[in-house]
Amino acid sequence: MAKDPQTPLDDELARELAREEQDAEPQAEPETVEGELEDAIEGAEQAATEAQAADNPEAEVLAARVEELEQSVADAKEQQLRAAAEAQNVRRRAEQEAEKARKFALEKFVKELLPVVDSLEKALDAMQDGASETHREGVSMTLKMQHDALAKFGVEVVEPHGEPFDPQYHEAMAMVPNPEMEPNTVMEVMQKGYLLNGRLVRPAMVVVSQAAG
Repeated sequence: MAKDPQTPLDDELARELAREEQDAEPQAEPETVEGELEDAIEGAEQAATEAQAADNPEAEVLAARVEELEQSVADAKEQQLRAAAEAQNVRRRAEQEAEKARKFALEKFVKELLPVVDSLEKALDAMQDGASETHREGVSMTLKMQHDALAKFGVEVVEPHGEPFDPQYHEAMAMVPNPEMEPNTVMEVMQKGYLLNGRLVRPAMVVVSQAAG
């Protein structure tokens, strides 16, 4: 049976049906597609990073080198702090030694001068009887000038009569029973002692009391 020839109306109906079928096909929303692309890109970047970290041995070498350098910096800082502390200690010791040298530079000179002071004191005691007032005054003034000069440079007299015996500053020449004094009390000073800036130059020679037997 022969087909009926298509008319222009049939052609128009066929094209209209084709357009409706095309419009009926589902289309993806633009926002959904963009989100999927971003997720895919992010996943790809993460995978590439993981792959690079796993496959690139230089990353581990660099990390080890960074750790080594950080340790070297820490060690250098510690050594610097120790060196600074040691330098400060050396400077402090040098200052202390210089201060001691300044204070006690005259120690030998004072020791040599003390017998002169002792002689003047003995001469003044001996001149009490039968000596002229002029002589006594002259010796007394000379002795005072000696004491003043010694005091000017930090020399102090140790004259512990009536004080408890102190072995750090006193040298016991004799022990004498004395019921009128407490035991270990300085009864008599045979020779004065002297300090130079608090340091003992010569101990005082004393007689010490002891309990009466």
